[in-house]
Amino acid sequence: MKLSLTVPTPLEYFSSLVRAEAQVHLLETAVSLGQEDDPGLDVQQVLAEVDNMQARLRRRLPADAPAMHRLRLLNHFFFEDLHFGGNLNNYYDPANSYLHKVIDSRRGIPVSLAVLWLELAQGLGLAAHGVGFPGHFLVKVNLPQAQVVIDPFSGHSLSREELLFRLEAWRSNHGQPAISELPLGHYLQALPARDIIARMLRNLKEIHCTQRDWKRFVAVEDRLLVLLPQAWDEYRDRGLALAELGRLAPAVQDLETYLGRAGEGGDTGEIARRLAALRRELG
Repeated sequence: MKLSLTVPTPLEYFSSLVRAEAQVHLLETAVSLGQEDDPGLDVQQVLAEVDNMQARLRRRLPADAPAMHRLRLLNHFFFEDLHFGGNLNNYYDPANSYLHKVIDSRRGIPVSLAVLWLELAQGLGLAAHGVGFPGHFLVKVNLPQAQVVIDPFSGHSLSREELLFRLEAWRSNHGQPAISELPLGHYLQALPARDIIARMLRNLKEIHCTQRDWKRFVAVEDRLLVLLPQAWDEYRDRGLALAELGRLAPAVQDLETYLGRAGEGGDTGEIARRLAALRRELG
């Protein structure tokens, strides 16, 4: 009997990792984003590299090490021995979001560095979580007597005063009220893996939009809509990008979906006019 094996496309593979109601495996899903840049990327080989890091780290760890000792050992290993850190020279390079390239260069942005750090932390039995802090992704570790918040870009732990300063600076830059009724803890909640992947994709989306790389922009939107199928704004954004690429029929379909679901948004009139123009072009 002749077997016919079909290799899934990168999007199909991503879809299998984030299917509805599934528990998303953060590291594998984050690594799979690199297939946008390199469709032939061997995700399992990258996972094996991270496993090797984990094994090296565990060999240094006494069996009875308390949580604080494990945390200090992890930070020294990750930031000092392996030299991971933020890419200050080329922050908006898409490569900073592709974990296989972050592993090679040892440089990334906060969320990509955090994904690697979290995998190692959880392998040490630490109660570590990603934090979607406004403007800058952070990680936190819950210890028996304390909570430690760390900037994965630099490896520095952040005091309450430093966190409040960053929060007020972000509010000021974004026109938010200087005083909010929400406590600091609201901004330090653990972020689910699905939301972390969405944040990584939206970082790439913003970069591709700035560079007017509409082909890659659409590829990111395809993943976002698999991940978050009711994120209606993403249909709008993908439709507009498809129009830029001259793919008018799918552009019309996406904009129709957006207008049918978005309600009375502030831009619905503008999008309706754009949709009408595209329909005229289609004839």
